[in-house]
Amino acid sequence: MDPNLLYWKSQGQSFISRLQIWVNLLDPTSLFCSDAQIQKARASLGSEGKSEKDAAALTLSLSSVHADSGTVLPLIFRPPAFLPISAPLVVASLLPHSSVKPAVFWQFLLQSYTAGFNCANRNSSAEQQDKAARLKQFLLIAGTVSYATCAGALPQIFISRLGVRSAPVLTFFRSILPIPLSAALALLSVYTLRNEELETGIQVFDSNGNPVGISKAAGHKAVKETALSRAALFGTTAAVPNLLVLLLKRTKPFQRNPFLVAPFRHISVACVLGLMIPVSFSLFPQLGAIKKEKLEEELQVAAVDGHLFYHRGL
Repeated sequence: MDPNLLYWKSQGQSFISRLQIWVNLLDPTSLFCSDAQIQKARASLGSEGKSEKDAAALTLSLSSVHADSGTVLPLIFRPPAFLPISAPLVVASLLPHSSVKPAVFWQFLLQSYTAGFNCANRNSSAEQQDKAARLKQFLLIAGTVSYATCAGALPQIFISRLGVRSAPVLTFFRSILPIPLSAALALLSVYTLRNEELETGIQVFDSNGNPVGISKAAGHKAVKETALSRAALFGTTAAVPNLLVLLLKRTKPFQRNPFLVAPFRHISVACVLGLMIPVSFSLFPQLGAIKKEKLEEELQVAAVDGHLFYHRGL
């Protein structure tokens, strides 16, 4: 079993422990480390040395190396880069745009980045490397980004095409509809882009960390958990700031100074996103467990302890 997964197995089985780990791993200063430094740190994990050096090497490996392939993740798709890159895109995508074009533009950038992040951090233990598989993955990415961009811009499209001027209707399209829409698009994006895990399954391990086979049931569980965590991330990020703005607009300070609404919205979106990223990443274990009775028959015999382990992906 990969060193990253071994660490998650021993340290990341409770929500609080996972949250503490992710808060540490999401430190953006690790992005300044070169690929050579990351590979050197990963190579040193099995060797003896000072505990502080081991801890630093482990943190670098967990935040920068894919647990299935052992390769260094692309810089912009590493977990520490998620907040710095996605924050301005999420803020811009939730703005009350005046026309359809800027709404589509910012949705396209946001959906393109999240699609790339989902693909780079998925479980690739049973990934096929032939041309047909790569073409299928490319088409899935292009299709997902296209439909998510159009669906994400629907509130502004409705406002522009229907010529909406009523304040209550505008409030619905700009503040209420984006909440379930953001959550649904995040969930569907994960399911679509990680379709291969549903079709072919993912690697499962016994209690000793030995690979015992490929399981579609584990693949379904891994994708479901990741999709729910991503829906919680973007749904909450859309809900909290919008609802706060609706409440604060009724207060006297905001009625006297309406120009305060825009900066408050921007800051609150960025803050909620920053708080929710480690929480959403921690909702489910990185090394999940699936019960024996939910596994395929040929794999149940390997579940000596009543369950097998799988890498959830991110």
